[in-house]
Amino acid sequence: MQHIWVLFKREFQSYFATPIAYVFIVVFLLLNGICTFYFGNFFARGQADLVPFFSFHPWIYVLFIPALSMRLWSEERKTGTIELLLTLPITTWQAICGKYLAACAFIAISLALTFPLWLAVNYLGNPDNGVILASYAGSMLMAGGFLAIGACISALTKNQVIAFIITVLLCLLVNLIGFPVVIDQIRGWMPATILDVLRSFSFLTNFDTISRGIVDLRSVIFFASLIIFMLFANMIVIEDKKAD
Repeated sequence: MQHIWVLFKREFQSYFATPIAYVFIVVFLLLNGICTFYFGNFFARGQADLVPFFSFHPWIYVLFIPALSMRLWSEERKTGTIELLLTLPITTWQAICGKYLAACAFIAISLALTFPLWLAVNYLGNPDNGVILASYAGSMLMAGGFLAIGACISALTKNQVIAFIITVLLCLLVNLIGFPVVIDQIRGWMPATILDVLRSFSFLTNFDTISRGIVDLRSVIFFASLIIFMLFANMIVIEDKKAD
């Protein structure tokens, strides 16, 4: 655990060693603000809640998370520092956990900085803060799932641009398989059982359940299982590269 903590601190501090981290946070906050107030018609709805805010998170993360995850391992491989990292007295799993948790902490800070919206809806009305809290938790779980996918893809290539594009496509795919328009298009020629299976693997579907304040254990298990699976796949990729 100590080794993970040491690597976590190293990685987390590296985010703020350059202005890139601050640019990421500002862009994230701006995107959320634009989507909430402009596309989400926050004031026109006449309801004191954060539904417009959270409804755009699955799509904002499609761009935001790959931009964050593309450097996790690609940069290490490109600069050759991955060999130095893996010669340290830490296991591959500890290195993966340290990097992943540092990225999660960065996302958590970015998400926490949206608290003025929560203050605003409480000032304007009496929202269900339990639903808002569940939505924040669900948003973080979803972001963790996207990040785990991105970390694994980043380990596969030295090119950050390639890692970004592939991760965007995969993140878009796991959203679209639960998008109502897509489901309606394939409903006519695909059995209902398969449709239910596809929908259960959708980030959009699982997040939508949690964001309504229904903390479905199946959705939590889905995100947790996916994160563990992708981190394990990440470890296999790194071990394979180390053996080359």
